[in-house]
Amino acid sequence: MLQAIQSNIQSFFSKGHERSIKAKKNVFQSVILKVGSVAISLLLIPLTIKFINPTQYGIWLTLSSIITWAGLFDMGLGNGLRNKLATMISLGDVSSGKSYVSSAYALLFIISTLMFVIFYFVNPYIKWQQILNAPNTPASYLSTVVLLVFAFFCFQFVIQLINNVLTANQAPAKTAILNLLGQIASLLALLFLMRVKQGQLLDVVIIIAGLPLVVLLGGSIWYYRGNYRSLTPGFAHINFKHAKELLGVGGGFFIIQINALVLYETDNIVITQLFGPKEVTTFNVVYKLFSIVLILFVMVITPFWSAFTEAYIKDDYTWIKNAIDKIIKLWIGMSFCCVLLLTISPWLYNLWLGKSISVPLNLSIAMCLFTIINIWQAIYVQLLNGVGKIKLQLYLSTVGAAINIPLSVMLCRSFGIAGVTWANVIIFIIMGIAFYVQADKIINKTATGIFNA
Repeated sequence: MLQAIQSNIQSFFSKGHERSIKAKKNVFQSVILKVGSVAISLLLIPLTIKFINPTQYGIWLTLSSIITWAGLFDMGLGNGLRNKLATMISLGDVSSGKSYVSSAYALLFIISTLMFVIFYFVNPYIKWQQILNAPNTPASYLSTVVLLVFAFFCFQFVIQLINNVLTANQAPAKTAILNLLGQIASLLALLFLMRVKQGQLLDVVIIIAGLPLVVLLGGSIWYYRGNYRSLTPGFAHINFKHAKELLGVGGGFFIIQINALVLYETDNIVITQLFGPKEVTTFNVVYKLFSIVLILFVMVITPFWSAFTEAYIKDDYTWIKNAIDKIIKLWIGMSFCCVLLLTISPWLYNLWLGKSISVPLNLSIAMCLFTIINIWQAIYVQLLNGVGKIKLQLYLSTVGAAINIPLSVMLCRSFGIAGVTWANVIIFIIMGIAFYVQADKIINKTATGIFNA
């Protein structure tokens, strides 16, 4: 019996197209690693709330959402590098790939340095107490916290390029390893500080935003000195002529990133302004729970971005269609998991957080539906990103971003904090239908006009 099971497992990971075998191995490794990462992130929430308090934790969540906007200034270089490097690897042109990697690091270092210098002088004049709706927290303290978060973000800005290099090589499991190690470092540091001092917002920033960057830096050094030595960035390989090419590929991704941040990150800002920082904590507790399904699904489909790029370059539409069909079956199974999670969510909230947080049922229902719709449209977005057909995505995400905040505010008046999620549900249904139609046309080679741009 055991031999039969072992034989079937070996067969699963050894049969099929080479591209499929690589994807399956990465998916399996990524899911195993991500389960550990998700478990730690869920454990960090109640511990962090206990370390400080729900209001301060809400301030941290809102602040991190705002600072995330700084990530837009990579101008799409990260995703541009992913597609260009995946293309170079498919063509066997490692030398050009090394030049693109080196140039991307140089460009992002320059951009991040300029960003920090500008923010350093502008930060003292920003009224963070009003923005964060935190009148009881000293303005000078908030300003210091924000500056530190921004410094960490600028640092992450550059060193996170290792993730794009790994995914371009169809090795996202390695990025999952770095993420897990960063989470472990944060958890151990938090447990230690809880025993020795009273928690402050600044401590949380260092633990959650700072320590994972140390791990990411160490991981970058490890990989570039190891299996990815041929792609190690170096001054001699910097070619700023690649900037236009990387930005040309990444420019569309840059605008889509802006729109995605409006759709995702403004939720915290809307809630903190309408209901206060404490309700941001409530919202994010629900999001964290249902994001378990989203995260696992994303880990499964992440290897397919670069795999779709390779298959498209080699005109292998049969493989693309088969891959999409298999992912859709997975989506159906994950949707059932979402419904099951919704059913048992009241019990899970109580087990997880006790009575420190009260979660309204309509928020859980909205988040369940949002997760199902989100992972469905993500299937087709992954294909469109991989083949570089993103103009329709760019237009629709722009419209969605434009109406998201007013729609969220309007629905919040009727549904409370769940209104921001219902707004996202409406927008993602519309976009998902359009992306499905475009992907179908591309697979069947009938795409024309905006569907082929």
